[in-house]
Amino acid sequence: MSGVAFSPICLRGIRPMFLSRALLGRGVVMERKNNSDQSMLAVQIHASPSLSTAVGSKGASLHWTGERALSVLLLGMLPAAYLYPGPVLDYTMAAALTLHGHWGLGQVATDYVHGNLNSKVAKASLFTLSAVTFAGLSYFNYQDVGLCKAVAMLWSI
Repeated sequence: MSGVAFSPICLRGIRPMFLSRALLGRGVVMERKNNSDQSMLAVQIHASPSLSTAVGSKGASLHWTGERALSVLLLGMLPAAYLYPGPVLDYTMAAALTLHGHWGLGQVATDYVHGNLNSKVAKASLFTLSAVTFAGLSYFNYQDVGLCKAVAMLWSI
């Protein structure tokens, strides 16, 4: 059907704009004035990755796998926490939710916080927030009904 739509244009002798020789010709070539600039450009473009990046790639892969495993574990823990509430599941949920949030916010900080000092402050703040979160959830589990029963009570409202 697209051939039918373009056939009147081709019969009139109008060449398509994107297939014209002017656009398919060779690009503009600029002359280099100094050969040392060319070697510096090649060094900047073809720089090999550092050893720390190559070594850290295995750790990053394991971290990603751990994040996915924790997410799947949380999916299974939610119905279990509702059906079988208890102190073991309360503290396990507190630890899993805190770790899940810590890793998620850590990725946000890595992506959006730039600069050496800002990065250090963000990481310290994240560790403080995660520690306070886990301490608060543990305190709630110990002093009150527990995380699982509290969520069940909210759902019953």
